[in-house]
Parts: sequence; structure tokens; C-alpha cells
Amino acid sequence: MKFLNPEEWKSPKGYSNGVVAEGTLVFVAGQVGWDGSEKMVSENFAAQAKQALSNIVRVLAEAGANPGHIVRMTWYVTSKDEYVRESKELGAAYKEIIGKHYPAMTLVQVAALLEEGAKVEIEATAVIPAN
Repeated sequence: MKFLNPEEWKSPKGYSNGVVAEGTLVFVAGQVGWDGSEKMVSENFAAQAKQALSNIVRVLAEAGANPGHIVRMTWYVTSKDEYVRESKELGAAYKEIIGKHYPAMTLVQVAALLEEGAKVEIEATAVIPAN
């Protein structure tokens, strides 16, 4: 097992940003809209989602994986209304970062997220093909 924490990011406390398990599975911890120094990039929902997706891709790269290897994502949002209202911007950000790759997804509205100011948190699972 290998824990994936990009060297240039601040060390996480009590979790890893990702885990690779024997050969093919990559598990990416929930990512929020902050940069590698744990500063929220915006108060805007779509901008936070774009950064969270970028963080997922960065963690996947630590394993030699790419967005096309993602098989599952779980999205936690603090407001489904905000998610719907910014869906056009969100869709554009998704296509820019992930591309036209649509894995199995779940969207869950939650009362709050742990990180102050976070409006969205996304976790992902990826599978790297054997060959």
C-alpha cells in the first residue's frame, strides 16, 4: 500500500490524500476547493468544485493514474440549490479537468463539511488497468 500525498502540499493531519492498493485500485480521499497550501480558492461553488477535481487529478497522478481511470466519485455538497444553480459552470469545469469521462457518481447534500468555507467535497476511486 502506498499513501499519496504530493510533496509540495502541506502534510495532511489524520488522513492521506490517496491510497494505492495492490496493483490496480486508487482511493482518493475527499478533496475540497483548496490549493496545496490548504487555502480555499474561492467562495464560489463551481470554482471550489473545479479545484477539488484538480486536486483529485493531482493525487491520481501520484499513482500514475489519470481521470480516465476513475470508476467512482462521491460528491458531498452543502447546498443542492447552489449545485443546480451553478450546473453550467460546474459542467464546463468538469469537462475541462476530467474530460468526457463519466464514472458512477453519487451526490449527497450534507449540513456542513469539516473544512471552514468548503461547499463541496469529492472523493474518487480509480482502477489502473493491468496492461
